[in-house]
Amino acid sequence: MYIKLKVTPDSKEEQFTKIADDHFDIRVKEPAEQNRANTRVLALVREHFGPRAKAIRIVSGHQSPSKIISVDIV
Repeated sequence: MYIKLKVTPDSKEEQFTKIADDHFDIRVKEPAEQNRANTRVLALVREHFGPRAKAIRIVSGHQSPSKIISVDIV
């Protein structure tokens, strides 16, 4: 399953908002440097989907605030 994300790094607080079934707005405290924000985004997506999520990876948007994530759900 593919989901679309709009990521905002360097936020004062973390927030994970579901806009639609396949669209989320994520705010993370980590800066967009040295892949730290992307790592935290993947951790938040894994927490949201729980143990059902087998594999999570960024398909496109590695250096962009708009990302497409692949989530393999068992």
